[in-house]
Amino acid sequence: MTTFPGSPRLLKGGIVLLDSETSAVRRVINLQYNPDSLSRSLQLQSTSNDSGDRAEALRLKGPPVETIKLDAEIDIADQLEWIDQHPEVAQLGIYPQLAALETLVYPTSGQLQNQNRLAQSGTLEVLPMLAPLTLFVWSKNRVIPVRLTDFSITEEAFDPLLNPMRAKVSLGMRVFSVNDLGFETKGGGLFMTYLQQKEQLAMKSQGGTLSAFGLGGIP
Repeated sequence: MTTFPGSPRLLKGGIVLLDSETSAVRRVINLQYNPDSLSRSLQLQSTSNDSGDRAEALRLKGPPVETIKLDAEIDIADQLEWIDQHPEVAQLGIYPQLAALETLVYPTSGQLQNQNRLAQSGTLEVLPMLAPLTLFVWSKNRVIPVRLTDFSITEEAFDPLLNPMRAKVSLGMRVFSVNDLGFETKGGGLFMTYLQQKEQLAMKSQGGTLSAFGLGGIP
């Protein structure tokens, strides 16, 4: 889709995969179209929820559990403009884009083969396979470590070879906090930056007044 040359640059949302040991960038996945809506929920982590002790009523165990849900659309239409540079579009439709997203929730074939070799040699694999650190990027103010918890794809149109040409991908993500990753990790550091940015933005919010509630003070 050609845009007017004077139009402002539209930032893309998307996903970045970091090597879980070195923090090197392994893959960047830009969403073709930014979703029209993004829903978030925050579940309070309070000690009073567990104990019922009045002395614990105002205590927090840690950051809330935040979940994010969005629907992303992928359409071959805009890519046909660049088909000379990307002939695979005509051969594969949007399979490559779908595969890039789907492999986020798979261990690699190399990891599976290595696990199988260890099992056949009688070696007990104690630890599960290590996945990359997944970051959800939604502007420079939200670069968040996440785990994908829900993933569904609805393919809506096909070419004569049954390659998908249009699809909707629904993503559910759980934000990782320092409770999950620790303070000394890359993901933990990114979460702390995310939280500090929230605090800075909250300071810029115009404060209210008690008079707006019809109060001259707290009774």
